[in-house]
Amino acid sequence: MTDTPLKLAQPEDAHQRADWEAATAAVLRKSGRLAEDDADTLVWDRLTRRTLDGIAVTPIGTPADLEALRTSGRPTRAGAWDIRAHYGKAEAGVLNEHALVDLDGGVTSLWVETADGSDLSTLLDRVLLDLAPVVLTSPQPVPAAQALLAHLDAAGVDPHPATNLGADVGTAAESDLVAIARLAADHGVLGIVADATEVHDRGASDVQELAWSLVLGVRALRALADAGVGAEQASRFIEFRYAATDEQFPSIAKLRAARRLWARVLELSGVAGVPQRQHVVTSRPMLTKYDPYVNMLRTTVAAFAAGVGGADAVTVLPFDSPLGQPDAFGRRIARNLSHLLIDESHVAKVADPAGGSYAVEKLTDDLAVAAWELFGRLDAGETIDPLIDDVVARREAEIARRKRPITGLSEFPNLTEVLPERAAPDGVGADHEVRRYGASFEALRDTPAQEPVFLATLGTIAQHTARATFASNLFAAGGIAVEAAGPTSGVAELVAAYDGQRVACLTGTDAAYQDWGAEAAAALREAGVQHLIIAGKATEYVDDAAATGVDALAFLRRTRALLGASGGDES
Repeated sequence: MTDTPLKLAQPEDAHQRADWEAATAAVLRKSGRLAEDDADTLVWDRLTRRTLDGIAVTPIGTPADLEALRTSGRPTRAGAWDIRAHYGKAEAGVLNEHALVDLDGGVTSLWVETADGSDLSTLLDRVLLDLAPVVLTSPQPVPAAQALLAHLDAAGVDPHPATNLGADVGTAAESDLVAIARLAADHGVLGIVADATEVHDRGASDVQELAWSLVLGVRALRALADAGVGAEQASRFIEFRYAATDEQFPSIAKLRAARRLWARVLELSGVAGVPQRQHVVTSRPMLTKYDPYVNMLRTTVAAFAAGVGGADAVTVLPFDSPLGQPDAFGRRIARNLSHLLIDESHVAKVADPAGGSYAVEKLTDDLAVAAWELFGRLDAGETIDPLIDDVVARREAEIARRKRPITGLSEFPNLTEVLPERAAPDGVGADHEVRRYGASFEALRDTPAQEPVFLATLGTIAQHTARATFASNLFAAGGIAVEAAGPTSGVAELVAAYDGQRVACLTGTDAAYQDWGAEAAAALREAGVQHLIIAGKATEYVDDAAATGVDALAFLRRTRALLGASGGDES
């Protein structure tokens, strides 16, 4: 044994931050992202991305990120989360069959949408309600809650304490909140839901979702205070509902920030020791109707983020939800996803595994501070709708330019896919608007173009493949098929492969464009092409250009109009 440290790195391998910056700057200069006269230290700015809230996420976390944190707090869940399945609008007997299968398959609680509770006796038949909590969502919360309690009474069982009678602060009248709270107190259950997914589903940012959840939570506390219910007792009735997306780190940080924010609200209300209860739902807007199997991957990342972020209950929406009523396979994958994370990946074995991460701690703090500031403005009377509209517009612009790629939709679409058939939509989005991030591209795919584009490939496969692939994927994202010329050695072969298409797109290397692009364009026009596009930068001999960073939606709509495609072209 010795106190002398063992050095594994050679002296020439010891590098400082300045060395890293210099090496990275050299790469960025070659790519054009850093000018020759820019300082090496600017690499941090060039590689830092900003969220839709303008919060910076640096490329690498450092101890310095923890020096000026303004908030603190950690998730409080210990062990596995509650696996909560969702049941939307369908015939009660069918939903009962689904619920029994799900419970046998490892689901531990049920989230039920009901009009007035009249269907609950059928829907919950043979469900062991003292073991499986039920969370209600209803436009008539008091009758629905009374129906659930009557069913429990008839069954002769006491409700599970995590049962939630489900008065939604965002839609319920104050009198209903008070009535539900009294029922909850009498039966030892939760009674109120502060559902921030409503604004998330309309396109809100993470900060806006957090701030809105505080608005709802405070609204509930004030309503119950006016009815004589103390803040501590009132806080114990409330469950918060958030969305988790496939943006892993922001989702983890959002849930961690939510606890800190609510703890601050309770502190100012004279309450201590009441943790925020979180029900996290995998994001509805991130799901796609096309290439829906990719949704399994999206929900895996989102559920992982929810678990790591400390969610008490997690609902994984089935991958086929955007297509209608999820089938047995979709529901099975959804519930098994949580089991995989809990039982095989052991994600729940460690409390707050993201705690101490420089990047996550900084992001958590930034989200909490920004959300608290916005909450103050909203509490003072500012409306959130214009703020959401602004975020939606900026997100749409990034999606249109494919700076926010959507796999299987805006990137790498499959025009020949056959979508699985599902029954009529089940109301997965509840009774509020759900604006899927890929809706604009989906609208194009809903009405495919009836004519293909001729892919005028200049040169051998090695010379045209990269841009041909880029153009093919871009056209497919707009529901436009292509017919490729294949390898060509000159204008004659290219024209020989042409088959009368009205629109053509040149694809090749810059050298090929310079050598015979203009000649190929002239020959194709003479052969019958009415509109000529080039994959790359625009030139004087084409009518339009498709390059990285263009507004893909605008380009695709222009092209579809030339091909006579109808529908799906609205902005």
